[in-house]
Amino acid sequence: MDDLTEIPARGGRAIRLGRGRSVKVINTHGTQVVDTWAFNAQDAGEFMSMEHLRVAIGGIFPKVGDALVTNRRRPILKILEDTSPGVHDTLLAACDVHRYRLLGCEEGHANCTDNLHAALAEIGFAAPETPSPLNLWMNIPVRETGAVDYLPPVSRPGDYVVLRAEIDAVIAFSACPQDMVPVNGEACVPVEAHFTII
Repeated sequence: MDDLTEIPARGGRAIRLGRGRSVKVINTHGTQVVDTWAFNAQDAGEFMSMEHLRVAIGGIFPKVGDALVTNRRRPILKILEDTSPGVHDTLLAACDVHRYRLLGCEEGHANCTDNLHAALAEIGFAAPETPSPLNLWMNIPVRETGAVDYLPPVSRPGDYVVLRAEIDAVIAFSACPQDMVPVNGEACVPVEAHFTII
């Protein structure tokens, strides 16, 4: 196993992952949401799509064995392992400066959208848009009325998900900076997470 790479609290990281290689994403403290994106390494216009994923799996919670599909409806990642209870979000867009303004934060605020593009730039890759991410460990239950709640993760320290690339891919992660609703734990304090290529 390779050394762990930190996804810094409120920050992002991106990697290139060849077909057949896997990445283990670790919820180090058990409370941190990690926004996760995947792009075709040869064509940034093809990316992991939550809208298409929900159709492919017939639900909103991807599980071990599920292929995570692109906007062209073909597998880009596959979930090989998940030690958590399997509660991940496929509904919500990545946070951005507009989301924090709506929450009353007038000054600048770190956000997953900016983290995505900064992380991609660090490895020389550019995305034409910000797809909705797979929000690992984000707990957004849907009520019978159709309303959603924003609750702390149900994962535990050290829980991890292993994702295998089904094509040559660029993977990006953001340790979500959300500190105004309790998606990163009751204390609303974002912390670091980690990953390793295996």
